[in-house]
Amino acid sequence: MISLDEIFPIGQINKPHGVNGELSFTFSSDVFDTEEIPYLIMEIEGIYVPFFIEEYRFRTNSTGLIRFQDINTEEAARELNGLTIYVLKKYLDKVENEEIELAYFAGFTLIDVHAGEIGVISEVDETTENTLFVIPKGDDELLIPVGEDYICDIDHDKKIITVDLPEGLLDL
Repeated sequence: MISLDEIFPIGQINKPHGVNGELSFTFSSDVFDTEEIPYLIMEIEGIYVPFFIEEYRFRTNSTGLIRFQDINTEEAARELNGLTIYVLKKYLDKVENEEIELAYFAGFTLIDVHAGEIGVISEVDETTENTLFVIPKGDDELLIPVGEDYICDIDHDKKIITVDLPEGLLDL
């Protein structure tokens, strides 16, 4: 049985496309196109169910059309409207980390190689020129820049990001 700890979201089913079970979808990571992934996962009545990919094609850099095995009618496709699409986390090791939607890292623990555990990332702020990890600290919050130069390691299974931050950054 597939558990929530084993998967990460990559998109959402939008609506049926045509009458033969094809679906339009939006995605934030095209990991299923860069890796040999036989199925995508969706939650049906509280259970994470694999849906085997029959065919798909991209329409834009964030939308596409997909057909799953055994989904052959508009009615069957309509039952999947609005569902989140997941893939197994094991495929993350094969994908460059910058291809992952940054919001995925909310909930990860940030650890500095010198200062130790900094805290748990509550959100990723992409509203400024520099993307920031937001870490609550009491009544305040730490804003840590997201930069490849600082990130040493990402452990997707343990949800830990190890960084080597510039001296004095945590004192600001």
